[in-house]
Amino acid sequence: MSSNTDFGFEKVAEDAKAGKVREVFDRVAGRYDVMNDLMSLGLHRAWKAFTVTLSGVRTGERVLDVAAGSGDLARAFARRTGSKGQVWVTDINGSMLAVGRDRLLDEGFVCPSVQCDAEKLPFPSAYFDCVSVAFGLRNMTRKEDALAEMRRVLKPGGRLLVLEFSKVWKPLEKAYDAYSFHVLPWLGQKVAGGGDAYRYLAESIRVHPDQEALKAMMERAGLEEVQYFNLAAGVVALHRGYRI
Repeated sequence: MSSNTDFGFEKVAEDAKAGKVREVFDRVAGRYDVMNDLMSLGLHRAWKAFTVTLSGVRTGERVLDVAAGSGDLARAFARRTGSKGQVWVTDINGSMLAVGRDRLLDEGFVCPSVQCDAEKLPFPSAYFDCVSVAFGLRNMTRKEDALAEMRRVLKPGGRLLVLEFSKVWKPLEKAYDAYSFHVLPWLGQKVAGGGDAYRYLAESIRVHPDQEALKAMMERAGLEEVQYFNLAAGVVALHRGYRI
């Protein structure tokens, strides 16, 4: 019998969440990047650049970008790994994966793409030097299972980077709530034709583990030397952990 899990503020059966998340991203896939720029005022680009810098990815390494979306991180990693390295991209959502794959190909990057659930990665253990997930962990049903899988496919000494919305600095909470629950859905409806999708986004952020809780979750999944970096006053946090 399936347990319940969070889908924004709604409780749904665990085995139903992935399908509901897929519907959300099917609706907004075509305008996903435009909305990212608008709702973050372009800051998501700086957050992702910071993630790539802290990854320490070098020429010839093998990288996995989970929930790769439109391919921003994969593109940056591919520039670093060069022709001797590999960058794999996965996403549970076929629409988003197609957008990212096509964009990467248009820019001259051939990155193997696999549609799969992050909780069951189809890769051998100790295969990647670096694994990343940006704004995707929040949508996963069993987050600890997904983190354990990401650790499993890391080589000893490999690192996992989790870029995700987190808990904002308390004095900014009221303003952030007003923006999240009123401006974002309106913007999503006008630009992407999916106000409900961005209402879900705002709700999913509130039920996602905060900085310390996610750090503890990563440690329970077997990652070590876990630390996090607050960005934009905690609107977003980057967590980094290692498989030792």
